[in-house]
Amino acid sequence: MSEPVLSLQDATLTLEGNAGRVEILHGISIAVVRGETLALTGPSGSGKSSLLMLMGGLEQATSGTVTALGHDLTVMGEDALARFRRDHMGVVFQSFHLIPTMTALENVATPLELAGERDAFDRAAAELDAVGLAHRSGHYPSQLSGGEQQRVALARATAPRPQILLADEPTGNLDEANGTAIMDLLFRLRDRDGATLILVTHATELAARCDRMIRLRDGRIGDSTQQEAAE
Repeated sequence: MSEPVLSLQDATLTLEGNAGRVEILHGISIAVVRGETLALTGPSGSGKSSLLMLMGGLEQATSGTVTALGHDLTVMGEDALARFRRDHMGVVFQSFHLIPTMTALENVATPLELAGERDAFDRAAAELDAVGLAHRSGHYPSQLSGGEQQRVALARATAPRPQILLADEPTGNLDEANGTAIMDLLFRLRDRDGATLILVTHATELAARCDRMIRLRDGRIGDSTQQEAAE
């Protein structure tokens, strides 16, 4: 079996809430290999998005370890984690998180500029073209539809050609037609870049396209399904 590009060992997450400490995740152990597509499923409140945030170093595990590309994320500070994500990960949020005062082109170019890429805008333009939005590059997020904003968010996440791509409900805010288009786009970008794709989804048809599906319930791993005919 290939060496995991991302693994969690007995990872837990406890957060402070208004009513005191709340245990979100309990003893999660997962290994994801290079090029694998993994769907995280389960009911609302089961801990899917929190698990994705642990994988991306956007939340710190309370105990246990989270390792990505040989780096222990649990011992890294915020600056080191931000640099690691910049260099190795792409993250697509359900609510897009585009910068409203920047055009689509500027949004996609931002991570490339932060990484010191001299051809940031040329690469950003090529990435927008890859998601079918070359003609919308000068538009601001408020001038784009939900499906277009999600495509810009995908272009921004994949422009640096990350080794790991994390997506939180990438079709959750979209109608059926746009949702299907985003599904197809996710897998095309995965195939193009050879990235490892981990996504949170309620969409059974999207989960079925992944190599493996893990179902969470009450912050614990329930069923783990190896898909027989992943695309």
